[in-house]
Amino acid sequence: MRRWLRIARFLPTVLTGLLAVGPALAASPAPTSPAPTPPAPTPPMGWNSWDAYGFTIDEADFKANVGVLATLKPYGWTYAVVDEGWYMADPFGKTLAERQYLLDGNGLLVPVPARFPTAADGRGFKTLADWVHAQGLKFGLHIVRGIPKQAVERNTPVAGSSFHAADVADTADTCPWDDGNYGVRDTPAGQAYYDSMMAQYARWGLDFLKVDCIADHPYKASEIRQISSAIAKTGRPIVLSLSPGPTNLSHAAEISRYGQMWRITNDVWDGWTFPHEKPGDDFPYGVRDLFDRLPGWAPHTGQGRWPDADMLPIGSLAPHPGWGEPRASRLTAEEQRTLITLWAIARSPLILGANLTKLDDATRALITNRAVIAVDQTAKDSRPVTDLPAGFENARVWLATGAKGQRYLALFNLDDKPATLSAPWGKVGLATGRHAAHDLWADKALPAAHSLTVTLPAHGSALFEVK
Repeated sequence: MRRWLRIARFLPTVLTGLLAVGPALAASPAPTSPAPTPPAPTPPMGWNSWDAYGFTIDEADFKANVGVLATLKPYGWTYAVVDEGWYMADPFGKTLAERQYLLDGNGLLVPVPARFPTAADGRGFKTLADWVHAQGLKFGLHIVRGIPKQAVERNTPVAGSSFHAADVADTADTCPWDDGNYGVRDTPAGQAYYDSMMAQYARWGLDFLKVDCIADHPYKASEIRQISSAIAKTGRPIVLSLSPGPTNLSHAAEISRYGQMWRITNDVWDGWTFPHEKPGDDFPYGVRDLFDRLPGWAPHTGQGRWPDADMLPIGSLAPHPGWGEPRASRLTAEEQRTLITLWAIARSPLILGANLTKLDDATRALITNRAVIAVDQTAKDSRPVTDLPAGFENARVWLATGAKGQRYLALFNLDDKPATLSAPWGKVGLATGRHAAHDLWADKALPAAHSLTVTLPAHGSALFEVK
């Protein structure tokens, strides 16, 4: 009793103190946890099977390329992506029936064990993804948006829900250039289907998902949102890559809210330019076309969101390239360097298309230049320079700022003949005065001067760090 009397004696004082500090406590901000790291804090770098293998990639060829990719990991090359066709029993089939898609009992595509032996007994890509991770790399897949027509014909159940494929499919919506799938309805049934798909991919250990027929011709905003939502529900940091292009600039705000990278071009192949016979037909893109596409996307680059200039069609494009006959890249050595330079200064994802098992010394040198890669991975404020001086009519200039405040300057000669470009620094976007420069491709220092003069071959380029 005496103990309670002593406590009661002090209660008024205690309560007064609590009332005094109460407002201060209420005004104190709640502790905040650090923002989660985005799935792609820098432009993704890696390898994709399409340019060399088309539909035909199998486990043996994939592992052979990944073995080489692992030797490039110290330079930043990280993602190994199986592109379209992994679910086709016959990738050479001319019709959907001949290609024979393989589905599980819930209407989801699964790898064909005859081509991917570790997928046997219902293991899917789990074993192969584990192997890729053991090499220190990340694993990716390509799909075409939608639900397979075979699933709709069988009316397969949707895992984890009461829905069936007939509830999911929009049979009036098909991809104009791929006949395998129907579109997915913007309904709870459609969301449940994508939820089941992404849950399976997360169980497999997927790190990167390229979804086609969704970013343009046609642009499918509802399915972009559904897939993004389904990925978020898995809790796994999967990079969402949206194809094909050219994504319309009017969609920039929306698509950057849901995807980490999105194609801003139609397929880029190994040419400076290509003839387009039909009005409105822009397939394929050549390297020259990117100088017109990338500037508009410069303000939308960064903070984990990356406009994608497409894969790098360099090196050996064989044995079964996704377009054309087996070949070595038809880009000249200068055009290949220009391609890498433009992608780097614009901070595009860097995804190799070459058959890495046939990697030649020249291609290896292009993709292992740490200084050039650092521009792509660490620069900010990348932008084209406008109002160039006389003599730059057939030239393009880009600027970016490095992590330590240094400036990166890229110059491009779009002419079909060599060109000498000369201008004071102030005329190419930098402060006037004396600057020292370092040629990042030649690894050569230039003495401090008030101006820059450089001679570039036809379709050639130069990339400098300027201080």
